[in-house]
Amino acid sequence: MIRVGVIGAAGRMGRNVIDAVSATDDLVVSAAVDPRVDELGLGDSVAVATSLDRLDDGAADVLVDFTVPDAARGHLATALRRGFHLVVGTTGLTEADLAELREASASSGTNAIVAANFAIGAVLLMRFAALAAPYFESVEIVELHHDQKVDAPSGTALATARGIADARSGAGMGEPHDPTTTVVLPGARGGSGPGGVPIHSVRLPGLVAHEEVLFGGPGQGLTIRHDSYDRSSFMSGVLLAVRSVESRPGVTIGLDVLLDG
Repeated sequence: MIRVGVIGAAGRMGRNVIDAVSATDDLVVSAAVDPRVDELGLGDSVAVATSLDRLDDGAADVLVDFTVPDAARGHLATALRRGFHLVVGTTGLTEADLAELREASASSGTNAIVAANFAIGAVLLMRFAALAAPYFESVEIVELHHDQKVDAPSGTALATARGIADARSGAGMGEPHDPTTTVVLPGARGGSGPGGVPIHSVRLPGLVAHEEVLFGGPGQGLTIRHDSYDRSSFMSGVLLAVRSVESRPGVTIGLDVLLDG
């Protein structure tokens, strides 16, 4: 039985993680960390704390983190050094943040899986987009999220663009073609992501998490789209990561490698 703690337990994703873990036979919620943790009513069998530094060592085997970058970078490396394995869904972490996680993992022997998106369909979208990238001269990404998402573009869009850029570079291709010479409204062409891939961000109420990758070539186009209509869509990937993290030494970036066993 793997004992799971949830950081950000009272948030929307945290509550979904608790429900998903509770519905399994091989995982159990053993800890919850959140300033509003008392709202959850988890019972005496779950160790609760308002912050990670108040959680006892050994309260969980794996901690799942869905918080915000400013909070996460203050506690993730510390959690590894304290002996917790990590599954991290918080987006917006920098290369410096990841380097700190790698150092903490190496010094402590604990592991982490960090993913921009835990929906299996979104992971497959990224793989399919990288597969298609060398065959089209132009590509753009449109990501659409709910109106409470504070960062733009999304971590998933950035990861998708990196995969496309790497595939294009490996095929000897340069940046995607853009015929625009006059921008009437600043930002109309979106932001320039990795490899010059344009990324457009939409924030609207009613959305959850959606992404389109649009490829164009002479006489044809290809659109790859993934939609998360509910946060439950992320839970299969979270559970996969929780079950896998102990056996994957170091810091694993992305869920893609887990799909290959």
